[in-house]
Amino acid sequence: MGSVFQSGNVVFFPFMAKGHTVPLLHLIHLLRRRFPHLSVTLFTTAANRPFISQFLLDSDTDSISIINLSFPQNVPGLPAGVESTDTLPSITLFPDLWAATELMQPEFEKQLQALSDPVTFLISDMFLWWTVESASKFGIPRINFSGMSNFNHAIVSSIYQNALFDGVKSSDELITVTDFPWVKFVLDDLDEVFWHADRRTCLHFQLITKSVHAATNSYGLIVNSFYELEPTFCDYSSDGGMGMTWNIGPLCLAQTSTQKLQTHQPNKTGTWLEWLEAKLRRGEPVLYVAFGSQAEISSEQMKEIEIGLEESEVSFLWARKDEEIGDGFEERVKERGIVVREWVDQWEVLNHESVKGFLSHCGWNSVVESLSCGVPVLAFPLVADQALNARMVVEELRAGMRTVECGGLVKGFVKGKGLQRLVRELMEGEKGKEVRKRAMEISAMAKKAMAENGSSWRDLEQLVHKMCSNQLPFPHTVLAAPSGDGINNVH
Repeated sequence: MGSVFQSGNVVFFPFMAKGHTVPLLHLIHLLRRRFPHLSVTLFTTAANRPFISQFLLDSDTDSISIINLSFPQNVPGLPAGVESTDTLPSITLFPDLWAATELMQPEFEKQLQALSDPVTFLISDMFLWWTVESASKFGIPRINFSGMSNFNHAIVSSIYQNALFDGVKSSDELITVTDFPWVKFVLDDLDEVFWHADRRTCLHFQLITKSVHAATNSYGLIVNSFYELEPTFCDYSSDGGMGMTWNIGPLCLAQTSTQKLQTHQPNKTGTWLEWLEAKLRRGEPVLYVAFGSQAEISSEQMKEIEIGLEESEVSFLWARKDEEIGDGFEERVKERGIVVREWVDQWEVLNHESVKGFLSHCGWNSVVESLSCGVPVLAFPLVADQALNARMVVEELRAGMRTVECGGLVKGFVKGKGLQRLVRELMEGEKGKEVRKRAMEISAMAKKAMAENGSSWRDLEQLVHKMCSNQLPFPHTVLAAPSGDGINNVH
């Protein structure tokens, strides 16, 4: 299927969080490389533009137009100047930031209408639910971009369709997923917002409901995954109520050996990269430790993590924010551990030959990047979809281990002694060898999926062909918002 006919203007609108933005920027690079006749228009805000511009530095910017929208000011609950999740003083304000994006709709529509090149299709983040209304007004097909796995979509959908919360008396009671009876979960695997009795009055849940409703009214769904990783759940998603589904990942593999994507402060690689090189020369395997940019971990839990890492006696690189570190910790571990507070290129770290394990919060981007590099995961889920991602990695893919074994509850308090045991097992034990072998197998599958004529390569080809063929059933009318929970079709 050639790309000669594929001309048009693709509009991108990522949500204001780096974890949601970066995969779409990878997709832009991939589109520009494979379909050079496509032009790209990207919407963002002034505060988020520098990161995006730096990331796209090496791309063909002549065909990429970045349009700034004004982020709403004087929003109750939001401090002045906050335009992204990484500038929130507390993650508890996330629903307020999410809700505020709807105030951008009039300006977005005005700018959309003023574009000189007609829009062929729109790819917008799953959280920007209101863009489906805007797209419908102008007869533009809107494709929903998901930051989650097909496994996550399928499990949550099955939970709601089969009312699996009903009659559950405790958050640690094991529940069987009706459509996938080999999968078990507990309430604590999902944020309380999903199952709390008062969820319908909760802003966060209302936003989730709106986003799922918008997804069912979109033309289709893009998932940053690949078919061979989760075939059963890919099939379930494609048979559901969200239009066509395209698995076009892992998008982190859109990078090539000759084109290193610019991300953030690319000159600050010296200390940690040199440290990794030294570890490689000495033949000392390294555990990478990172819990994402939005993690809020108590000082008590941080202390236990420090104890676990110190007493494990393994080499580690810990990318962390400026939280207070225990007295003398860095001095005591300096021969084998390094704490990095500056920006770290996670992709480069995970690709480094010395890195053999990843202690991670299990955000989907981190899971995909780690497995694409053949690095097994020690899952330490904190919020959102991370606990289900951890179940997928450990139980479905068998490419990782989980800290639940040393703490009890899924997202309970993890003791340092238990963490020490798991870190040692991951890096040096027989179980570690098993999951590392499996991670390497998945890495090979991922690269094959992204290579020419692989499953993800074909899905992207089909997506562009479909969108540019002028045979779409648009414009359509966006349905009224659902009543009740409204998320029974969340696949």
